[in-house]
Amino acid sequence: MLQRRHLLAAPALILARPARAEWPDKPLSMVVAFAAGGGTDLAARTIARFLERELGQPVVVVNRPGAGGEIGFTELARAKPDGLTIGFINTPHIVTLPIERRTRFRLEDFTLIGNIVDDPGAFYVLTDSPYRSLADVIAAARAQPETISYGSTGIGSDDHLAVLALERLAGIRLLHVPYGGSAQVKQALIGRTIAIASMNVAEGVHESRQGLLRMLGQMGERRTDVAPEIPTFREAGFDVVEGSMRGMAAPAGLPSAILQRLSLAVRRVVEEAEFQTSAEQQALPLRFLGPDEYLGELTALREKYQALWARHPWRD
Repeated sequence: MLQRRHLLAAPALILARPARAEWPDKPLSMVVAFAAGGGTDLAARTIARFLERELGQPVVVVNRPGAGGEIGFTELARAKPDGLTIGFINTPHIVTLPIERRTRFRLEDFTLIGNIVDDPGAFYVLTDSPYRSLADVIAAARAQPETISYGSTGIGSDDHLAVLALERLAGIRLLHVPYGGSAQVKQALIGRTIAIASMNVAEGVHESRQGLLRMLGQMGERRTDVAPEIPTFREAGFDVVEGSMRGMAAPAGLPSAILQRLSLAVRRVVEEAEFQTSAEQQALPLRFLGPDEYLGELTALREKYQALWARHPWRD
C-alpha cells in the first residue's frame, strides 16, 4: 500500500516542477570582435564583471578579432537567440562594414540591448613630437603631403573616417597605417613606427596623464569631461565630429522577456556607483541608451555613412 502511494505521488511531483529553469541558468558568452587589450575589449570586460552580479551567472568574454570586426559580429549574428550568447558592439564598424563590402551580417541581424559608452575620437602624439597642436599637423601635411604617418584601427573605422574628413576639410593627405586594434596603434606610436595615433580619447588618456603621450585635439561635439582642457577639432576650425559608441547586442529573435531582463541589468550596472568609479578610472564616457533609442541612433548613423560612401568611398 505504501509503495502504491509513492507511485501515485510521483506524477504530481513531476508536474510541480517548472517546465524550464529561469533564465539565465547557464554561463553567458560575450563576443568581442576586437583583440584583447584595446578600448572595446577593456570596456567589455568591465561590464561583464558587473553583469555577473546582476544575472547570477558568469559572463565569459570571447575575443574574435579580424576583418575589422566582421568575424566577431558574424559569430554573434549567427548564434542561437537564447540570451546565452551576447556581444559587445561598436560604431562605426557595426554599420559601415555592410556598406563597404558584402558581409555575413547586417544591423537587422541583431537585437540591441543597450548602449553604454560614447567615446570621442582624438589625435595623440608622443610628448617630444614636433607637433604641438592640430594646426602644426595641418601645416606640416600641406608642406609634405603623404609623409606624416598615422595609425588607425582599420579601414572604415571611426579613427580612419575622421582622418578622411579632416583631409577633405583641410586639403591635406596623410599616410595611413591600419592596425587590428587600438592597443597596436598605441604601441606603434610609442615605438615611433607612426607619428600620430588616431584613436578614442579613453584609449590614450592615461598615457597622456602620465606624460608619455600628448592629445592634440578631440572630436566630440563639445569638450569631453574626461579631458576638458583639450580643444575640439571644431574649435580648431575643422568640423570633424567622430567617435565610437559601444554597447551590447544579441542575435535577432531574442525573446522579449530576456531582452527586457538584459537591458534592465545593463542599465542597473551603468547606474551603479561602483561601476561608475571603475569606468571613470578607465576614462570611459558613459551614456546609456535603451534598445529602441539605441536602434534609432544606429539607424541614423547607417544613413549618414551610406550617404558618405556614395560621395567618398573610403577604400584606402
